[in-house]
Amino acid sequence: MAISVLSCSYLGVESYIVEVEADVSNGLPVFNIVGMGDQAIKESKERIRNCFKNMKLEFPIKRVLVNLSPADVRKKGSHFDLPIFLGILANIGKINNMEKFKDYLILGEISLNGDIKPIKGAINAAILAKERKIKGVIVPLENYNEAKLISGVKVVPVTKIKEAADFLNEEIFYEKLRENAEKYCKVDIGETSVEISDFSDVKGQILAKRALEIAAAGGHNIFLMGDPGSGKSMLAKRFITILPEMTESEIIETTKIYSISGMLSDVEPIIKRRPFRAPHHSATQTALIGGALRAGEITLALNGVFFMDELGEFSTKTLEALRQPLEDGNVTVSRANLIITYPVNNIVIAASNPTPGGFFADDPRCKDSLRDIKNYQKKFSGPLLDRMDIYVEMRRLNKDEIFSEELSETSEKIRRRVISAREIQKKRFNSDFLNSKMSGKQILKYCKINKETKQIFEKAVEELNLSMRMYDKVLKVSRTIADLDGSQNIEIEHLLEALNYRKKY
Repeated sequence: MAISVLSCSYLGVESYIVEVEADVSNGLPVFNIVGMGDQAIKESKERIRNCFKNMKLEFPIKRVLVNLSPADVRKKGSHFDLPIFLGILANIGKINNMEKFKDYLILGEISLNGDIKPIKGAINAAILAKERKIKGVIVPLENYNEAKLISGVKVVPVTKIKEAADFLNEEIFYEKLRENAEKYCKVDIGETSVEISDFSDVKGQILAKRALEIAAAGGHNIFLMGDPGSGKSMLAKRFITILPEMTESEIIETTKIYSISGMLSDVEPIIKRRPFRAPHHSATQTALIGGALRAGEITLALNGVFFMDELGEFSTKTLEALRQPLEDGNVTVSRANLIITYPVNNIVIAASNPTPGGFFADDPRCKDSLRDIKNYQKKFSGPLLDRMDIYVEMRRLNKDEIFSEELSETSEKIRRRVISAREIQKKRFNSDFLNSKMSGKQILKYCKINKETKQIFEKAVEELNLSMRMYDKVLKVSRTIADLDGSQNIEIEHLLEALNYRKKY
């Protein structure tokens, strides 16, 4: 008799139900798994056979067939070990309460001695269970913290196959398993580690710090262009310290990505701090954007910061591939038989020297030819800069600034202003929506300017040769500056400051 056990699989970050059908019948002894499984699923046959032996159980000397339905979708992962094992156990009469199989999604990789190892995507399974009104999930103990983030889903943590079987047979109670898990997995979601780096560590660069504050307040992308040693990387790496704490929904969303990518650990079973991803300029296009097998760096920076240092050293093809994700807020990977979509929602910080030699063209130290400079700057001009809301030029500090003992503002002080500005936006949009995401209709509604300000803007559009996209971005940045000032309307000074953060062509 075919016995069905519910599990799940993933396409990108989206989950879907997989029905694991196990059938043991008379015939020549054979063990087959069908349903377009990957190599890990094919190898589960050997793990299951040896696990039966080491648990002192007799593997059925019959025809054993396991079908993973839907059979026309490719599946991957070792988490099907446990549902397959339990399906065979039920067939040989070791599990009596088969009705419970309908109430739980079951996931877990098994070891040869019957232990259950952690798997990818436990939180995704819990989300799927909630969406499909399934009572709960049975997952490895190590995945308990991430799965329990989803309220309304019963998370059953198990360490051994026997525990899973006993739970299904009602020989061990959920409360005992949960109590053991709470002792083992002690993590406070609200807990954050103390940041050592601080904005006050960086001397001078008042304009760049102000620009980063605006970027943090409104979720704007920013491009830092400057001399080597001017502090671009230092400021970018401290940008996280002026951002608000992650909300519960952001924690769940980001943990979901890291779980499916297999990047959670015992040290960090839940992503509580905003991610900071800084890929090397030699990273491939697939590593940055993502592919059929895993999310790219731009997605791993979800709800955090995506920092591209030495932008001019990235390949032109790689930079061009970033244009669509930055505009649309997602990455779509198309292959012959599947389409995968990854979310993109972060603040992009790009940093670069102005020339191959590092110095601005008007600096006596610059030895590059005009041709070399033009070829270098072609990589980050036009359409790519169009997608950057704020542009700042940074010069090396002079002697007085280097030896100054004047204390800079701390990250905490700047962060308080950022949080206040975001609270204004939250009330305006009635959600955690930021100014940088405003649509055309929202810009017309919330970024109105008076006649005098409009006249100045008209001259700036002509002189700076602003595109329609850049026109919108200037208004969005102006709105954020006004929010930082606590102003209901966009005034002339807000617009002028926003215009100051555009590259002069």
